[in-house]
Amino acid sequence: MGYRYLGLLPIEPSRNGIALSPEQSASLCAQGMRQVDAPWPMTLFVGEETPALPVPAGVVVGHVFSRDGAQLEANTFASTAGPRTLDDHLLTQCWGEYLLIRRAAPPAQGVTLLREPSGGVPCFYFSGERVTVVTSDVSLASSLGLYRRQIDWNVIAWLLAYTHVNTAETPLDGVKELLPGCALTLHDRTATVVPAWSPWRFAQAPHRHHSPERAASAIGTAVRTVVETWARIDKAVLMELSGGLDSSIVAACLKGDSANVTCSTLVTPVPGADERRYAQPVADMLGTQLHTTMLDIDEVSIDFDLPVQTARPRVSVLQQAANTAMTAVATSQGANSFFSGGGGDTVFCYSSGAVPAADAFKERGVRAGVRAIRDLSALHDCTYWKAGRLTLKKLARGARTPCKPNPMFLDASAVSPSPPVHPWFARPNGALPGDLERIAELAGTQVFREGAPRGATRWLRLPLLSQPVVEACLQAPTWMWIAGGRNRALARDAFADRLPRAVLERRSKGTFVSYSGAIYQRKRREMRAYLMEGHLRRQGLLDARVLEAFFATNLHPRDTAFMRIFDLCMVENWLRHPR
Repeated sequence: MGYRYLGLLPIEPSRNGIALSPEQSASLCAQGMRQVDAPWPMTLFVGEETPALPVPAGVVVGHVFSRDGAQLEANTFASTAGPRTLDDHLLTQCWGEYLLIRRAAPPAQGVTLLREPSGGVPCFYFSGERVTVVTSDVSLASSLGLYRRQIDWNVIAWLLAYTHVNTAETPLDGVKELLPGCALTLHDRTATVVPAWSPWRFAQAPHRHHSPERAASAIGTAVRTVVETWARIDKAVLMELSGGLDSSIVAACLKGDSANVTCSTLVTPVPGADERRYAQPVADMLGTQLHTTMLDIDEVSIDFDLPVQTARPRVSVLQQAANTAMTAVATSQGANSFFSGGGGDTVFCYSSGAVPAADAFKERGVRAGVRAIRDLSALHDCTYWKAGRLTLKKLARGARTPCKPNPMFLDASAVSPSPPVHPWFARPNGALPGDLERIAELAGTQVFREGAPRGATRWLRLPLLSQPVVEACLQAPTWMWIAGGRNRALARDAFADRLPRAVLERRSKGTFVSYSGAIYQRKRREMRAYLMEGHLRRQGLLDARVLEAFFATNLHPRDTAFMRIFDLCMVENWLRHPR
């Protein structure tokens, strides 16, 4: 499963559009693709499991629902009088995982694509000699001879410095991504991208919540609606339980008759990641078995085939191990989709600093600020005076830079000076430091889907990153999320009557750092050879002398610098395994 489509737009439109050769048509048929109506002059193919809903002057690829979770039909959009009205209706009255493809609004010519804010349907595009291609998967175009994989080494160099940041650029030469919440108009060889949805609209007046109770209620309603809707669609669900608050909230919303639910969790032979103490009560609450998979260190591979062709290096060693384990459980249990709490820390405003109290002073004045300092002190178990001092420092310094380059182990000439460009990084006047930081983190969550290739074989649902949940959470100011000295306080309040007490009152978080450290210690020599004999070094992107020194040094107990080695191996693996 997973959304699959291929749109072909001729550079010089003819009355007949694109004519595929018999071999190309046979290739698409063999890959389970079917042709559907699309706005002229585009020719559009979608996968067997990919919905395609006709709308005025276009088609919606993917799933689209009303705000109350009802699945929409073609006649729903009959009253939308024009293209821009259709866009507005989708973005304000609907949600889902979809890509709208429609005729461009006059006076523009060509075809416009609108990608909804959660990014559930991938969208990449490039232009060849005679055709512009829009697709969920560049390998579909490659199978027709429409694209030959070439690496843009300038983008690779940039990605090494900003490994976990998403922009429209990809290291596949000529290929760009239409970012979530943006619209793309294609005409001849011209591609014009504009923001269509912004998180900033919901982080400012008049959308701002003033009552914690109303905020918690809105968040609870949004999460329940989204989870229950996807469960009703997918019918058989594998719930990926980490034992933390976020995945437990998603799981709590699965209680009922909407779907057959199986729960799965991962454990490791080293401390830190065994979450069964918290995951088991959640599975018991759902009345289902908790499947436990041990991630064996010896079975982890540094060099591995990618299940699908990703447009960027996103699949790490740990993600590949988790992907293999979760896919095996889903197959054995007949699950149609994976449900995850991914993105919860960001949308539920998990903060480790003093920014919520700084926001309270700026937004509500001294009284609210003093109260927030008290909550901050309880949250971090520090004195009131220390919390106050940190708040004053935050007020003086403002928001941290959205993304900083990581030059570790890189050759000095390879470190790009250009900061990432993302439409959500544009800060409006009067923006609070906490909102600047959490919206930058929200943009960072756009890498999650590409790092989970299991989403190509089954639906991958990230309910907490859905548009209704994100909008509801952004309307609550950051200082409400630390009320009572609790992180993610509004989410805890919204689901206090649904969660096991052990999860509701939990303050700690599980971590795979010790497991990753054990992998590094076991495979250090292999990793060294992998990088020293690989593409990155041959291109002059690595500082071989510094790397050699690091591999020759024994790690201190709390040193996590080895995690950077995993980033470099992830990029090297992507380069070695074209698909």
